[in-house]
This record gives sequence, C-alpha cells and structure tokens, in this order.
Amino acid sequence: MTTSDRCPCGSGRTYDGCCGRLHRGEAQARTADELMRSRFSAFALRDEDYLRASWDPTTCPPRIRLDPDRRWTALEIVATTGGGMLDREGTVEYLAHHEHGDLEGVLHETSHFRRHEGRWVYVGPA
Repeated sequence: MTTSDRCPCGSGRTYDGCCGRLHRGEAQARTADELMRSRFSAFALRDEDYLRASWDPTTCPPRIRLDPDRRWTALEIVATTGGGMLDREGTVEYLAHHEHGDLEGVLHETSHFRRHEGRWVYVGPA
C-alpha cells in the first residue's frame, strides 16, 4: 500500500494520514471508533503486530491467526456508545465485509473497548 492510497477503513482519507500513522506508532487512537477503524485496516493489511498491540492484554489470545485467503473489503460503523475522548469505555457496532475465494460475507459485531494505561484497546465482543 502506498501512502497516497485510500485507507481500508473507509474514512475517505489516505492511509498515510489515517490508520497508517497509528500502525506506525506515530499516534494513538483518540476514540474507540478510531481504534476500531485502525484494527479493521490492520486486518485488511495483515498487520498482526498492530492487532496484538491494540488488544487488551487480559483478553489477547496467545496467537493471532489471520486467514491468508480472506480479504477484508469494507467497514461500516453502525453505532457507537461512549468511546469518546473523555470516556473510559465504549462499544462500536460494525459490519466488516470480506471475501473468501468466490464467497462474500459480512461480520456483524459489537465490540467492547476500554482505556488501558491511557490508550484505547480492544477487549472483545460486547
């Protein structure tokens, strides 16, 4: 992915100006929604290191297995609760579209996020 490509998270911004800066560690997510978007982009780009770093250490699995045949194609944020710049916890309901071979699918989940040591982390399904 080049720095001028559109970000996989669907923000409409370039990857470099959106999730790329989070993936490179140049910035931290300010909201749960922003962390959700950056995690979707990490799945789309198969960035296991970022997924692990953005996962709550109490719920992060010992191994992250990404299916090399699954391609994450679009993210739709349905709703958010809390998760703002002054909140300690929040949820993000989303639809993550994907392709696996000739099949298309949608993952519908409401994810729980919390602040851990001052930064947003993914806890798990709400």
